Amino acid sequence: MLSFDEFKKVDFRIATVLESEPVPGTKNLLKLQIDLGELGRRQIVTGLAQYYPAESLVGKQLVVLVNLKPAVFRGEKSEGMLLAAEVGKQGDADYQVILVVPERELPPGTPVH
Repeated sequence: MLSFDEFKKVDFRIATVLESEPVPGTKNLLKLQIDLGELGRRQIVTGLAQYYPAESLVGKQLVVLVNLKPAVFRGEKSEGMLLAAEVGKQGDADYQVILVVPERELPPGTPVH
């Protein structure tokens, strides 16, 4: 369990996807360029290729964890993590991953509390 003080350290923001493309040599990874407003432009690598075609994400607004330590996946730097829900049991035919999106368009970089 996280204390409230620990939870306050988590920084979720609204991001707009500017570009999305498959990571070469992978089946599941997408490389996204996102706009975070005042926080600038960042790259995120996500394992959503089997659930979302790359082009379907361009222009979409997403909720992103922005203060996660960067990681490298297949040689590509990832500077955040998208928020998504999992429906069903992984490995089952009806398993889905659904992105968490704002109800209406918001300025990129808007904090999510």
